[in-house]
Amino acid sequence: MLTPMLASLLLPLLLLCRVSFCQYSSDQCSWKGSGLTHEGHTRDVEQVYLRCSQGSLEWLYPTGAIIVNLRPNTVSRSAARLSVCIKPSADSSGTNIYLDRNGKLRLLLRDQDQAQGKVQCFSIQEGALFIEAVTYLDISRRITEFQYELVSDRLGPDAHSLEAPCHPCSDTEMLLAVCTNDFVARGSIREVEQEEEHSTVTVEISRLYRQKTHVFASGGVRVRRWTGHIKMPLQCGVRSGDGEFLFTGTVRFGEAWMGCAPRYKDFLRLYNQAQQQGTNPCHVETD
Repeated sequence: MLTPMLASLLLPLLLLCRVSFCQYSSDQCSWKGSGLTHEGHTRDVEQVYLRCSQGSLEWLYPTGAIIVNLRPNTVSRSAARLSVCIKPSADSSGTNIYLDRNGKLRLLLRDQDQAQGKVQCFSIQEGALFIEAVTYLDISRRITEFQYELVSDRLGPDAHSLEAPCHPCSDTEMLLAVCTNDFVARGSIREVEQEEEHSTVTVEISRLYRQKTHVFASGGVRVRRWTGHIKMPLQCGVRSGDGEFLFTGTVRFGEAWMGCAPRYKDFLRLYNQAQQQGTNPCHVETD
């Protein structure tokens, strides 16, 4: 049974869920609406609140505009250091997407660019998403749709851009990656494929320290081996190499993206040196 205080907190959120579908939970939040509800009110701007770490938005037949406020589902000091990443679907169209900070708009995605499906990341401090419908005579085939994720901003929003320039990791970045990245695995490179906008590295894993989601598939109960694919920006010029590596990186929308990937012997030397000096940020089994 809801207490009067809890009911008063939930009421504003429930009122926002008047368009088709609105779901709130601890780890996912999605919104689905239709511009047909704006008929005769195309100047209306609706506020949408998504208070989750990941989810999606689908706006059918967009007219007028909506403001999408992306926030974590908990209040903490670290919330101000989050970044937001959005990935439009291949069929997304019908709107221009801006960042709205105190009424000042900055273009993030044009209508015609959304179908490319490129991930866009920005600091949560840069504001809400202002999504404005583009005028078309026929809106029946227009749908704006994207997935979003809130990610840690420890290294700045550019660190989460899948188009970020490549650079060698420093010793500090390497040690921190082992402690904080979405996946950490020891293994070898089997193949590198150059695709249109990125490279796909096929890896075989001999030791899996951590994975946020199942991006590496097990070879079976009796086989302590995993295989998987890790993506890298094309400009990194990754090549196949002999020996073992320590693969670290992030998982974005179900895909693994490479971060630091030193040769395992180089990581081991660095880790042991930091351990002797007492500067390791976390403990890693290195046997």
